[in-house]
Amino acid sequence: MRATNTLPLLPVRHKNEPCCAPVTPPSLTEPQTAALADRLKAVGDATRLRMLDLLAQQSDPLCVCDLTPQFPQNQPTISHHLKILRDAGLIDTEKRGIWSYYWATAAGRSLLDAVQSLA
Repeated sequence: MRATNTLPLLPVRHKNEPCCAPVTPPSLTEPQTAALADRLKAVGDATRLRMLDLLAQQSDPLCVCDLTPQFPQNQPTISHHLKILRDAGLIDTEKRGIWSYYWATAAGRSLLDAVQSLA
């Protein structure tokens, strides 16, 4: 004998009744989601995520000359990654003479904490 699957009975809807329950709108606005998506894209790369983590661990800004040797990429690639993190508002920089110094922003530290909670 074969078992039959039965679907639950749905309530009968009348002509002027809505078919579904009201939908609660998203809590994030479009600009908020766009900014968050940009930040998530910035840390979606392993090198950039490690850079943000490295900068967040420092008590003082880190010179690019000290940052570059920490990664296997060459200097132009490191600069590219730093620009993406900076454009996303996750790090900031200050020029001192010929060197640039970088640090994690409050937003960068906060996002790093959130990302690390996923691990």
